[in-house]
Amino acid sequence: MTSPAPAERASARLIAHRTHHLADGREAVFFSDRGTAPVEHVVDGRPLDARSGGGELRFDRLTGEWVAVAAHRQARTYLPPADQCPLCPSVGGRESEIPTEDFDVVVFENRFPSLGPELGELPAPGPTEERELWGTPAPAYGRCEVVVFTPEHQGSFASLPFERARTVVEAWAQRTEALSAMAGVRHVFPFENRGEQIGVTLHHPHGQIYAYPYPAPHAARLAARSKAHVAATGRALMGEVLADETAAGDRMVIEGEHFSAYVPYAGRWPLEVHLVPHRQVPDLAALTGAERDELAVLYRDLVQRVDRLYDTPTPYIAAWHQTPVTTADREAGWLHLQLTSPRRAEDKLKFLAGSEAAMGAFINDITAEQTAARLREAAR
Repeated sequence: MTSPAPAERASARLIAHRTHHLADGREAVFFSDRGTAPVEHVVDGRPLDARSGGGELRFDRLTGEWVAVAAHRQARTYLPPADQCPLCPSVGGRESEIPTEDFDVVVFENRFPSLGPELGELPAPGPTEERELWGTPAPAYGRCEVVVFTPEHQGSFASLPFERARTVVEAWAQRTEALSAMAGVRHVFPFENRGEQIGVTLHHPHGQIYAYPYPAPHAARLAARSKAHVAATGRALMGEVLADETAAGDRMVIEGEHFSAYVPYAGRWPLEVHLVPHRQVPDLAALTGAERDELAVLYRDLVQRVDRLYDTPTPYIAAWHQTPVTTADREAGWLHLQLTSPRRAEDKLKFLAGSEAAMGAFINDITAEQTAARLREAAR
C-alpha cells in the first residue's frame, strides 16, 4: 500500500473542521464545505443531564464474540415529528443537538451510545480465560458518533450537492483517523441506515460511526481470509475479486478512474453493490484528495441509481468495510463499501428467517446479473 503524497494530503485539508463541545461535554466536530469559513463559535446552553452510557460487553463462549448490552438506549428519541428533530439546527428558541445554524456537516458523540463514552482495553481471552469472563461483564468501551450530512431535514445523501457530499467524505476520513488513534479502539465502522424498514429512528439525513474495542465479527472473518489469501498467493483478495469482476463485466455498474462498483457474484441480498477503490488502502483516511473527490461523485451516483429503481425511496444499509486497526490486518485488507437493501420488489421485503438468521446461510431471490443490469439502466 502507498501513502498519499503531500500535495494530495493538502488538497484534503482545504475542508476545514473545528471541534466544540455540547452542554454535557460531548465532542462535536464541525466540517465546512471547501471555500467556507470554519465554525469558530458554538455555545450550547441546554440544561442537559449527565451524559448517558455505562453499557456492558458480554463474551459469548460458544462463538468467541463480544455482545454489547445497552439498556439505557431504550429511552432514545424515536421518529419525532420534523419540528422536534434533534438533528436539525437550533432555531427560533427550539434547542437541538446542534446549537447553531452555521454549519455544513457535523459529527458529534451520540447522546445514547451503544459503546462508550469510556475508552479502554478489553481482555484478550484465550481458551483458559474465557470461562472467567462468563458472568462478569466488561465495560462497553468505545465511541459512537452521529454524522449529520446537512442542516436540511428533507432529502438524503443522494440529493446532496457535490461539495456537501465531498465534505461528508472528508468527515468520514477525518473521524476514521482520529478514532483509530484512540486508546483501545480496534475497528472503526462508518455506516448509514436509511428508511424505516431498516430501523432508523430519525429521518434527518445522517449516518453513524462506531469505534469498537474489538474487530467486529464480520471484519475479523474478512481480515483472516485476506491474510490467508496473501500468504497463499501473494495477492490481495479484494484486488483479485475486483479484477475478476471487471473482466467478467456483466455485474459491473460503475467504472471510474479510482473506484468501481459491481454487484458481487455471490451477493446475499436482493440489492447488494460493492464500491471498491482501485488502489489497496486500509480505510477512508488513507485515500488521496483525488480519490476522495471521485468517491463523492460515484457514491452519490450509486445511491441515486438505487433510488430510481422504484417510485418510492429504497431502504438501504451503506456499510464501509475498513480493516481492523492492527498492523497485520491493515497490510492485507482493502477498503470497500457494501450497500445492501432487503427490498426485493416494489412492495416486498426480504426478511431474515430461519436459514439466514439462525444459520447465516443466505438464499437470494434475484441474480447478481439482473440487479446489475437494473442499476446500469437506472443511470439513464
